[in-house]
Amino acid sequence: MADHQEARVTLPSEPVSVPAARRYVARVLADWGLPDDTEAADTIRLIVSELVTNAVQHTFGQSPTFTVDLRLEREEQLHLGVTDSHPRRPRRPPAAVQQDNGRGMVIIRCLVKECGGRLRVTPTSEGGKTVWIALPWTVPAHP
Repeated sequence: MADHQEARVTLPSEPVSVPAARRYVARVLADWGLPDDTEAADTIRLIVSELVTNAVQHTFGQSPTFTVDLRLEREEQLHLGVTDSHPRRPRRPPAAVQQDNGRGMVIIRCLVKECGGRLRVTPTSEGGKTVWIALPWTVPAHP
């Protein structure tokens, strides 16, 4: 196997793109050896759903598309990034605020921490941002 594998998809910033992105990621990960019926696959699908939902809902129409990048390095670490063209970084709502939405990043941070991963946000050269997740790859390497 190569030192790394990569996959990318760009979709319109519309609600119908959330399940499309989730299906795309599930197909890629299955191709890379992660069975669809594992806890790791469920966690990654939930992270993708939350990140993509943020890209669709919180860019206020200023990002007509978003891109999902996947990179598997040496069958040891999975990098998942969602890029949009809106400059505002995700914010953590105050703990005292009671609201029905806006907790996506809290969920993502908790899932990433539970998996032993990391989260970072990087600016793009076009003025947007990418939210990157790095997770340990838990699929046994194929001989």
